Amino acid sequence: MQLTAAHLNRATLDRQSLLERRPGDVVAAVRSAVAVQAQSPASPYIGLWNRVAGFDAADLDAAFTSYELVRGNPVRMTLHAVAAAEYRPFREATEPSLYASRLGGRIAEAGLPAAEAAALSVALLDFTAEVRTARECEAWLAERLDPETAKAAWPGIRQYAPLLRVPLGGPWVFNEKVSYLTAPDRPALGDEDAAEAALRNLVLRYLSGFGPASVPDVAQFAMVQRGRVKRAVKALGDRLRTYDGPNGEALFDLADAALPDPETPAPLRLMAMWDNVFLAYFDRSRTIPADIRAHVIRNNGDVLPMILVDGRAAGVWRATEAGIEATAFRPLSDDDWAGLAAEAEALAAFLADRDPEVYRRYHHWWPRLPEGQTVALAARLGFRARPRTGRSRP
Repeated sequence: MQLTAAHLNRATLDRQSLLERRPGDVVAAVRSAVAVQAQSPASPYIGLWNRVAGFDAADLDAAFTSYELVRGNPVRMTLHAVAAAEYRPFREATEPSLYASRLGGRIAEAGLPAAEAAALSVALLDFTAEVRTARECEAWLAERLDPETAKAAWPGIRQYAPLLRVPLGGPWVFNEKVSYLTAPDRPALGDEDAAEAALRNLVLRYLSGFGPASVPDVAQFAMVQRGRVKRAVKALGDRLRTYDGPNGEALFDLADAALPDPETPAPLRLMAMWDNVFLAYFDRSRTIPADIRAHVIRNNGDVLPMILVDGRAAGVWRATEAGIEATAFRPLSDDDWAGLAAEAEALAAFLADRDPEVYRRYHHWWPRLPEGQTVALAARLGFRARPRTGRSRP
């Protein structure tokens, strides 16, 4: 069977709970999404607000502080929120890529062999068996290396070692201060068999949330070599089924996964920065039209908060002192603007007691965007701050 671009778009929206908000607890919602991008502390909250019916941010606060959900870098070498039980297999699947990328570069240039850096990473996990600040970790490393080597090695080691970010308070539970904690269920490091078995699991989990998809798509999401994905797909055998993509490419999916009608209406959404619905594929045209991709994904990797119209990015939104506004890069209907306004009113209410100007540090991109139609969608509501302090551990 050959699938169209519309088939693929609606399949992604359906599996990411973006065709309709679905009831459920936050841990189940994150598992359904596979992994929720968390480079910005606010993004998991806005991501789940878009996906969960009746979403209560306090539930996500509680899941993070109890470590039912954890924030670390198990996939795509950047911060994601995942279910605690899935951190280890996801991190094991990406181990070879993290070892090669994070223990090379500046570390190698500083004269520290990758094997020695890996050994220090393992030793660091013992030190971070209790909560440690970033400064404490840097001091620990400096005691074992000369200061210049330690300075060069720390960025790679902290990104390679399976460390969780510790909730430290703030409007989104995490803030600019960073403390680390070793994952209680430590991933196996340097174990090729464990990595291959874990990758087969990750392929299945990825397809459950993003399929049907190609080998390059899976590799992009996990940030692993395509050859490893090909071997994993082959090993999974009849647990997968194959489709032809719009251009004749091979697409894989779970054998029992259903596809929605490609004509299913897609609701309007105001998406979080870095949302995986835009980034989980090598072929990002599934949700981002080619003519606006360079505008919404900046050359430094920042992925702006986008408006989703008929299942595809149509522009960007931001929260300002006045409220929420959107800029569309193509003409939208009056009904589209009315639907976006309704979403913006709900989002403004959601942000009111947390961070009414969420993502404001990224506003410097707006003067560099192309001209479009900008509409004020919702006025800012009163700010009712609630303190969130303290830190916890499992």
